Amino acid sequence: MDRSLNLLDLALGFDEQLSDPSPLSGKVVLIEDCVETSGSFVLHQLMKRVLSPHSSDSLIFLAFARPFSHYDRILRKLGCNLATQKTNNRLVFVDMLMMKCSDGEETKDDVSAVAKLFREIQGTVRKLRSVTNSNITVMVDDMSLLEIAATNSNSDHVLDFLHYCHTLTSESNCSLVILNHEDIYSSMERPAFLLQMVCLADVVIKAEPLASGLANDVHGQLTVVNKGISRNSGKGSSRNKLQNFQFRIKENGIEYFYPGCRS
Repeated sequence: MDRSLNLLDLALGFDEQLSDPSPLSGKVVLIEDCVETSGSFVLHQLMKRVLSPHSSDSLIFLAFARPFSHYDRILRKLGCNLATQKTNNRLVFVDMLMMKCSDGEETKDDVSAVAKLFREIQGTVRKLRSVTNSNITVMVDDMSLLEIAATNSNSDHVLDFLHYCHTLTSESNCSLVILNHEDIYSSMERPAFLLQMVCLADVVIKAEPLASGLANDVHGQLTVVNKGISRNSGKGSSRNKLQNFQFRIKENGIEYFYPGCRS
């Protein structure tokens, strides 16, 4: 086993990397979190893995939540320089905070604005495909903010965008990684795009607080449901399909461990 692999890597199927170096190719990964326990660190860990110097994969990152400087600062602590990755054309960072999903003069045509955003992503995928055969990952941080960014705040537009991006997994074999705050809609009926995300996801990673309450040396727990890992193993087994482990966030990384097994 590769000593650099952690429990999250193993739950995602990277233990099969000898036969499949990109087990998430063509798959949808949904990260769900809540106010009490942020799942952003999972996104950062996946960013680091995609941009690893040991791979030639590329990343298209849609940032609805925070500016480039935020991610650059965090990834530097993890040993990854995002500015260098942009220069090397391995990272395409789309700062949605500096853009509008729809023109001020065309607020009534918000659906076409979402389609326009997807066409830009699709065009970027094609450009990257023209120079590399490596895996391309599209990340969204976070999907719930797309509804706010859209002029008319219509969840149907988010559903449209989700379906647009899902076509990239089947047509271009891209990976799609989405962060969403599950508890935002806890006081109302869950919109269709939330249910659809869970349905489309090959992997669901849920960050939650400890059931026993707060602990100084444990910051929360992850539940990973990997619907496709049995296909990756080629053995027809469903081992590791569901994993549950705890984590501790450190200054320069994350420590993962099973309950009661932390050294």
